[in-house]
Amino acid sequence: MRVFTTFEEVAEAAGTDLGASDWVTIDQRRVNQFADATGDHQWIHVDLERAKEGPFGGTIAHGYLTLSLVPWLGSQVFTLRTPGAKLNYGVNKVRFPNPLLVGKRVRLHVQMGEVVDIPSGKQLTVRHTVEIEGEDKPACVAETVVLLLP
Repeated sequence: MRVFTTFEEVAEAAGTDLGASDWVTIDQRRVNQFADATGDHQWIHVDLERAKEGPFGGTIAHGYLTLSLVPWLGSQVFTLRTPGAKLNYGVNKVRFPNPLLVGKRVRLHVQMGEVVDIPSGKQLTVRHTVEIEGEDKPACVAETVVLLLP
């Protein structure tokens, strides 16, 4: 795991590959819990029998469930122990290029993007790719934005 303790270390990492998390299996229990938490009980996610006849041959994880794994899996790859506040500023772009079938394993691959000085500190972009084991296309690609304030 990469640990950043200074703004200078973060700036020096701009454009570098930070590595990948461990693999984790996405099971039906997690998908059902996400459906309960969000109220999104669309059959393609939670109805095992109907999903067998659907376009993917089984249930798939919600796209937003996949996206929600980014902070947890990302914490296995890097951490910001810089002084001051670390604020989630948003997401520039999110895409879900491949459905994530329940039972598959995923991991997060992380690349540090641009690091920009702003009047209140630094703004960094981080590219997250949720890879599916054995698949060419990822389940999710997202560029997040973080503010580092002294």
